Amino acid sequence: MAIDLKGLSAAELEALAKKIEVRKVEVESEAKKSAYAEMLAIAEKHGVAFEEVIALHGGKGRKSSAKAPAKYANPADRSQTWSGRGRKPAWVHEALEAGKSLEDLEI
Repeated sequence: MAIDLKGLSAAELEALAKKIEVRKVEVESEAKKSAYAEMLAIAEKHGVAFEEVIALHGGKGRKSSAKAPAKYANPADRSQTWSGRGRKPAWVHEALEAGKSLEDLEI
């Protein structure tokens, strides 16, 4: 299926892009409904309630974990902390460039 986009104006392309986004959402929704129906059928085939299967596996996806405790603090402002995870804050970069080590910043 080929669509000649060269003959379309900017407004026509924008309208087409909006229609595409709407259709993508519809297709995704249809796929989810179809998958759900299939899962219900499989649960019924095995003689169990689908909700019980979901409950067995913790319900809705991955559980969010608690925020990691702070390991490092800014010597100039002790309220600025960092757990050691993720990107280093600017104050950590500045301290390292000034010759300090991570051990010097530990709480």
